[in-house]
Amino acid sequence: MFEIVFLGTSASAPSIHRGLPAQVILAGEHRFLVDCGEGTQRQILRSGVGFKRLNRILLTHSHLDHILGLGGLISTFSRWESLDDIEIWGGKVTLDRVQALLYGVVLDYERLPIQIHLIDLKPGQIMETKDFTVSAFPVTHRGSGNFGFIFQEKSRRPFLTEKAEALGVPAGPERSRLVKGEAVTLADGRVVEPDMVLGDLVRGMKLVHIGDVARTDQLTEYVTGADALVIEATFLDANVEEARAFGHITAKEAALLALENGVRTLLLTHVSRRYRERDVVEEARAVFPNTYVARDLDHYLIKRDAPVERKKSVSETDDDT
Repeated sequence: MFEIVFLGTSASAPSIHRGLPAQVILAGEHRFLVDCGEGTQRQILRSGVGFKRLNRILLTHSHLDHILGLGGLISTFSRWESLDDIEIWGGKVTLDRVQALLYGVVLDYERLPIQIHLIDLKPGQIMETKDFTVSAFPVTHRGSGNFGFIFQEKSRRPFLTEKAEALGVPAGPERSRLVKGEAVTLADGRVVEPDMVLGDLVRGMKLVHIGDVARTDQLTEYVTGADALVIEATFLDANVEEARAFGHITAKEAALLALENGVRTLLLTHVSRRYRERDVVEEARAVFPNTYVARDLDHYLIKRDAPVERKKSVSETDDDT
């Protein structure tokens, strides 16, 4: 299961109800902060996610509304949090701006108790665990070094306990070896092959996250079959020419991308304060009904063979008193 917590969902500038772009993606024990707009650290606290293990930051591109919160966040880490190191992943242009922000302004007079690793993103796999992989892919926006990210759960064959018991396979290392695809020899000399105790292959879940993007025709190979696609909806179709001028897409175009590529659920973010949320929802759902417009502090659960579940956000339960 993957989870995504939207910390900020506004485009370019904050509104009364929406902060600047940032999301936390949770995958088992691992946590990833994707983008870090101004005010992100307070939203992390309000969301209940907290700072623990939040030491991998993935940046979609270099624009300030997506990175300016790093200054405050890293400053807080340097004083209060018990992290040994932080990885900040981004394209070269993005990392140059982060370097200038952190070491030219924020950390000019501080001695950090943590190591900061600025890692130049390249297309392809950037991380692998026993359960999932994370990959980066290029997208078109204004300037160079813009990326989207794929969180892909590994496909697996479930272990059929009842079959193993019927064959007399004892609990313990024999079963572990069968799960790994190795044959085992039992005490009575019988050989049990993995196919005898493993079910059909179950496809792993796929979460695709795309930040700002100017065109969708280059995205097919990356978003096809996604269980959830997170993508911007900065403009409505009535302003499609303006969207082109500023390197963005419309809610309708995001919905068409989902429809044409077998996406299961579409999660829209990066919403301009010029539009009403219901207008964005209506435009997208007219094309792709299983669309949600994320709000700040919304928390979505992405499960295998189950509808994406939206948990009630903190903003709906906290009276802010």
